[in-house]
Amino acid sequence: MSRPSPDHRPSTTPSGRPRPSIPGSGLAKGLAVTLRTMTKKTVTEQYPDTQPELPPRSRGVIGLFEENCTVCMLCARECPDWCIYIDSHKETIPAATPGGRERSRNVLDRFAIDFSLCMYCGICIEVCPFDALFWSPEFEYAETDIRDLTHERDKLREWMWTVPAPPALDPGAEEPKELAAARKTAQKLAAQQQAAQEEPTAPAEPQEGES
Repeated sequence: MSRPSPDHRPSTTPSGRPRPSIPGSGLAKGLAVTLRTMTKKTVTEQYPDTQPELPPRSRGVIGLFEENCTVCMLCARECPDWCIYIDSHKETIPAATPGGRERSRNVLDRFAIDFSLCMYCGICIEVCPFDALFWSPEFEYAETDIRDLTHERDKLREWMWTVPAPPALDPGAEEPKELAAARKTAQKLAAQQQAAQEEPTAPAEPQEGES
């Protein structure tokens, strides 16, 4: 059976009582921590004179890309806090071709988020099927009145322009299917236009009375 080293002393005596400590040892440890901290360089940033460097995936506010919103209401239904308010109306689109059917579409009238209720879970951004909501690192939107924390679509659109660009793809990654499909469509259209330009035009037939 190995014996404990003399440097390792149990905190209690064989009788179970706590071993008495050296008087002033706690004060000495506290002063040692203070001295170590005093010798280190301070990292305090003087906000707002110095803006903080936020990580790229910071959750500040939610920006709205209005052109992609189809008023599917999925974000409002999935929000656990019910802090998204959406109003819309339907418009009729005339038929594109003669004899075609008219179509109807939803037009966005109001899109607001109450940030006094929002818990920044990001569910609305994840469930949006058309990429209309994005995280913005903007965080300076404090208000003196809690009612002013409900921001409408105009403000959400302004925050959209503060959304950072997505990270670059891995050089060895596959090209997104959307880009590949768009490139094939553009190449097919360009080939059709080139073929139409190179096709020889037939000479016009002489009309009656012309020699």
